[in-house]
Amino acid sequence: MPRINLLPWRDEQREKRRNQFYMALGAAAAGSGLVILVGNLVFSNIIDHQNDRNRRLQNEIDALNIRIEEILNLEGKKERLLARMEIIEQLQRSRPGIVHVFEEIVTTLPDGMFLTSVKQTGSRLQIIGAAESNTRVSALMRNIDASEWLGSPDLEVVEVKASRSGPDGSRASEFTVFAKTLTHTAEEEESE
Repeated sequence: MPRINLLPWRDEQREKRRNQFYMALGAAAAGSGLVILVGNLVFSNIIDHQNDRNRRLQNEIDALNIRIEEILNLEGKKERLLARMEIIEQLQRSRPGIVHVFEEIVTTLPDGMFLTSVKQTGSRLQIIGAAESNTRVSALMRNIDASEWLGSPDLEVVEVKASRSGPDGSRASEFTVFAKTLTHTAEEEESE
């Protein structure tokens, strides 16, 4: 029987399989590299898209914060305007009242007295003047207490000043009296 040497064929077959293995290994490496590259591009695209959405949302949030600040500023202005309107309305309502208060000051002032200063702070009225005697100051306080537009008289100071003279040249008692102005509604004033 003839002898056939199969070693070169086996060597060729082995070489062929080795080349096929290296080719499969290279193709697998290239495929996995391609998958990694495509995955990286896809995820990068998704991240960029999400970052764009986040920037757009942040821009909208900033715009809304500016609007909210403007609204709060407008509400503050509205509150201040309403407070001013309320003050103006109070002044309008009390405007005829001050005429009545001055009329009451004149009618409550007894003879032998003169006023040097009248000052109103809110509903508190400060009356400074001079009188011929302390009894005239007492009469003023009684008149204020009985008045329709003034009330709660409070005597702070009565001093007899030698340097100050009364209307007829005698020594005068300087006084400071506080009183409260009483408020009346428009309906009460119309009924009078």
